[in-house]
Amino acid sequence: MAWLILLIAGLFEVTWAIGLKYTEGFSRLWPSVFTLVAMAISVVLLSLALRSIPVGTGYAVWTGIGAVGTAILGIVLFKEPATVARLVCIGLIVAGIVGLKYFSAD
Repeated sequence: MAWLILLIAGLFEVTWAIGLKYTEGFSRLWPSVFTLVAMAISVVLLSLALRSIPVGTGYAVWTGIGAVGTAILGIVLFKEPATVARLVCIGLIVAGIVGLKYFSAD
């Protein structure tokens, strides 16, 4: 259950990271509120997951999910470059996340 909570926390991290783009420096009210709520949910869920997942593993997976999701959505939503090198690096992050899950002691 902790891994599912961690996955959801990571998805909320993606949500707030992408939301930052829409806040325009926190100058737009509703995108800012949405982003701040997503931040809070993400951190609360992370803290719940860390009750049974080691902090180093949990934090690395959380940030990895956020990095991969944000990079992919940046490509899709904002037309950021999808170079081979960039996609390979994203794949390496995914491999690291899978490795941390697979080799985790819990």
